[in-house]
Amino acid sequence: MTPIFDRFLYGGDWNPEQWDEQTWRRDIEMLKDAHINEATINVFSWASLQPDEETYDFTTLDRIVKLLVDNGMSIVLATSTGALPAWLVRTHPEVIKTDIDGRRHVFGGRHNACPNSPVFRRLARALTSKLAERYAGTPGLAAWHVSNEYGEMCYCAQCAQSFREWLRSKYGTLEALNRAWYSNFWGHTILDWADIVPPVDYGDGIGTDKAVISGLYMDYRRFQSQSMLACYTNERDAIRAFDVDTPITTNLMGTFKNLDYFEWGRELDVVSWDNYPGMDTPPSFTAMVHDLMRGVGGNKPFMLMEQTPNQQNWFPFCKVKRPGEVRKLSWQAVAHGADTVQFFQMRQSIGGCERFHGAVIGHDGTEDSRTFREIAALGDELDRVGADLMGGEIDAQVAIMFDWSSYWSLEGCVGPTQGLRYPDEVHRFYRVFHERNIAVDMIPSTTDAATLARYRMVVAPALIQVLPGVADAVTEYVRGGGTFVTGYMAGIHNEHDLVVPGGYPGELRRLMGVWVEEIDALAPGETVPVMPVAAPQVVDGGRDLARHYGTVTGEQDGTAWSGVIVASLMHLEGARPLAVYGGDAFYAGSPAVTVNEVGDGRAYYVGAPLDEVGMGAVLGVVADGLGLESTVAGDGVEIMRRRHEDGSVDVYVINLEDRAVRASLASYAGARDRLTGNGVSAGGIVELPAYGVMILES
Repeated sequence: MTPIFDRFLYGGDWNPEQWDEQTWRRDIEMLKDAHINEATINVFSWASLQPDEETYDFTTLDRIVKLLVDNGMSIVLATSTGALPAWLVRTHPEVIKTDIDGRRHVFGGRHNACPNSPVFRRLARALTSKLAERYAGTPGLAAWHVSNEYGEMCYCAQCAQSFREWLRSKYGTLEALNRAWYSNFWGHTILDWADIVPPVDYGDGIGTDKAVISGLYMDYRRFQSQSMLACYTNERDAIRAFDVDTPITTNLMGTFKNLDYFEWGRELDVVSWDNYPGMDTPPSFTAMVHDLMRGVGGNKPFMLMEQTPNQQNWFPFCKVKRPGEVRKLSWQAVAHGADTVQFFQMRQSIGGCERFHGAVIGHDGTEDSRTFREIAALGDELDRVGADLMGGEIDAQVAIMFDWSSYWSLEGCVGPTQGLRYPDEVHRFYRVFHERNIAVDMIPSTTDAATLARYRMVVAPALIQVLPGVADAVTEYVRGGGTFVTGYMAGIHNEHDLVVPGGYPGELRRLMGVWVEEIDALAPGETVPVMPVAAPQVVDGGRDLARHYGTVTGEQDGTAWSGVIVASLMHLEGARPLAVYGGDAFYAGSPAVTVNEVGDGRAYYVGAPLDEVGMGAVLGVVADGLGLESTVAGDGVEIMRRRHEDGSVDVYVINLEDRAVRASLASYAGARDRLTGNGVSAGGIVELPAYGVMILES
């Protein structure tokens, strides 16, 4: 794939408006010493660019841009509209957001505009137009960065009126809306469009994530996501009037709940995102989110727009990154499809709530800090090899559906449990493939059957809401020879968040060959044993789960896994049991994991969230039976491959652990490491230091 940039961008957010010009020049000298070649500027500068509604002043920004151009730096130019200036809130108080409790905010914070405010959209477009007219064609302009981290929902009177118009356009009649919302519940029948109120906390809202009428809740989330997307396209189109070529993006936030990123991805020239794993975030979860962001962009290379060079600042206690950890995180992003490595921030601020957030240039202001030296060393590596790595694609035989409608619906349920968190349930499945170094594409649930057919296996964790056409596409995929995996909570709701009559899993019932009659909710800390069935029926590859489980664990048949959170109480309707519940539950002996043969393919149903060993056994035996290429090089060793147009492949070998490990790379014997020039020995055993990285040419 042709790279979107002419060089590997290494840099990130720089806020010179916070400093004097002598500091600017010193910053540039230091950043160049660290091999940094890009600066993201103008992210929160609206107040300095426009002191009132009629006046614009670009003198400071002109000097910043000139300094970057004179020093050969690439520029990612933001539009500054992520934080309202004080004068705008003073003169147009209705422009600022109103929270779910009905409080209209006052000046302060960021991401604080009402997305449906005509004043905000008009003035944001006007400023963006001025910027595009002035800076289009600037040497080194690599990308436009619209606003910043969209996502704050608003519940003001303007949003309420715009929501009513959106609903009228969607449903046409109140009769259709009332059917979709099941609004005769608790006498909620809507008799006039004016009666519709957003799901505020003092109305139908039950906190921010649930509502009395879940159809109202779902539609309001869709409406707000599309409203914010309209703000993005409003500014994007303003740029395109003056600049038809430069890529335009905005920074996404991984598994962020409020925005349907697959819908957003269709409007971005390149996906960019901000990676801030927590101190206890598993490396496999970070890998999953990289894959999700790549998937949102149509599986094209993406931009790592932000990460921290050291500490993050919003945790209860903020640990420093260990030596080599930032390098590991950066190369992991590249391995999963990033064609840039960027940070927040270049220079550490001395005031404001982010003053303890890590930076390339710390409060000491020197090149002597451990952070600066590590960033410079990484920059040297990227300077040497980054350009050769760009544009590489990832060939995946497994796809996992990530569905924002199911995200909202699952976490919006009032019952049967509050224990399910959608991204964590997706990760429960994803982790198995990551441990086996099986590449995964993340796809929307609405992917058509022809596209699904590219994959040997498609997995749909917790797909509680089945949108129109999804069941038909998945069934066609399985009949044609595909392998489909879903399970607990799947298929219960339609697109309006109404239960599909006729028994769970709704439209997927015939495909899965099971009827889920009941869903048991397990208390925190409670588990239910799940035991593989040692039976003459075999699954792919000629092994039953019990024997496979014994092989991979060294334990005897009949050892139980643990199911947590929920348990599906199932009846077989054509499917065969692969595992059953155990213990003293009244449903002990009933199916817990099943397989149904449909056409030339198979559909697997996992009835409960299984522990790591259990999920690994279930998905592992399916993956092995399909002959999926996997490489287990050692505990904590991640391997990813990016293929180039000429057929060459870069193999990324990353030690995810803060300890040295031995990696078994026999299949890559003789391959050369791009970073060191060393080759893999004939035996294939490599010693990787803590957070060590190799990039093999294959």
